Amino acid sequence: MKRILIFVFALQSAVFTFAQRTFDVDLWNGDPRVVSSDAEDMASLRVFLPEAKRATGRAIVICPGGGYEHLAIDHEGYDWGPFFANQGVAAIVLKYRMPHGNCQVPISDAEQAMRLVRANAEGWNISPNDVGIMGFSAGGHLASTLATHSKGDARPDFQILFYPVISMQPGYTHKGSHDNFLSSYTTKSEERNYSNDLQVSRNTPRALIILSDDDDVVEPNNGVSYYTELYRHDVPASLYVYPTGGHGYGIRPTFRFHIEMLLNIKAWLKSF
Repeated sequence: MKRILIFVFALQSAVFTFAQRTFDVDLWNGDPRVVSSDAEDMASLRVFLPEAKRATGRAIVICPGGGYEHLAIDHEGYDWGPFFANQGVAAIVLKYRMPHGNCQVPISDAEQAMRLVRANAEGWNISPNDVGIMGFSAGGHLASTLATHSKGDARPDFQILFYPVISMQPGYTHKGSHDNFLSSYTTKSEERNYSNDLQVSRNTPRALIILSDDDDVVEPNNGVSYYTELYRHDVPASLYVYPTGGHGYGIRPTFRFHIEMLLNIKAWLKSF
């Protein structure tokens, strides 16, 4: 039965792909605010707009994971476009630049993506007050960084985090993400500033957090601690911890709880 459901979902997504509008955008037009040490690494967006009659006005910027070293751009990025478009939600997948120890590189890319979406709200049939951010693993750290640090047009209205890196504190963080984001010679002050569970306030946007109990790459305690702080600050939040799945499944149908996860996301999006 589960295989039949997966096939039906895949067929529906494939059919809808023809109705949605998809195009790429150069994020900075060759003039980024923060210069990367890798001149060949360019930031861009792929925009998936739903059919006009389905559009809800909601949009979500998606940050794939990859340890701040590379991007899992398909199953944690582009493959989500048809799913969200089918819910009437515009999906904007961000190909952000790698930090190489300069955390402002990916942060500036993500903030620019949020601003660009809002600047194009009218033309893309989007409400500028309903633009969220979604991230996976290290991309979850980037998404939660905007949720806890960014202001004005760069601040998301909601957040969805999959098996996120949240803490930069030794013993809890994902070491590769930590070293690539801040460098291995960073200060305790910087580690604390970008440990996003420590930066939650009552103004942090509502969140959906998705984890697997057997994740042996990023400690599930990262996401649980973030949820705890959101709860403590009266921020609406939902936490789903699946029994198995490990790390990095994204939207792959091989994830044992794939159908349940998609239903949970749909229900959460309809809750506000």
